[in-house]
Amino acid sequence: MKSGCRETAMTYKLRYHPDIKRSDLPKIDAKNRSMIKRAIEERLVNQPEMYAKPLQRTLKGYWKLRAGDYRVVFKMSGNEIHILGIIHRKQAYQQAQKRIKPF
Repeated sequence: MKSGCRETAMTYKLRYHPDIKRSDLPKIDAKNRSMIKRAIEERLVNQPEMYAKPLQRTLKGYWKLRAGDYRVVFKMSGNEIHILGIIHRKQAYQQAQKRIKPF
């Protein structure tokens, strides 16, 4: 075994808020949906701290992943990522704020 360690990325399990399937995804066209899916699978699942930014104020404790004009708002808990919303940037934070309690 060589000296020095190489860090391996942890793979997170994804959990989606029920409103994502019902409300968010139908509003997103196929091209953007594909881009968002790729961002979640390649970035969010493996290294969320590297690609995402922490949110502040009322969404403190949550993070955002930018995918074009859309934001994936999520919270990390152990080896799980709880995705609160996949929403256009203009409404992302207001909609995410409304979903905190039911999630």
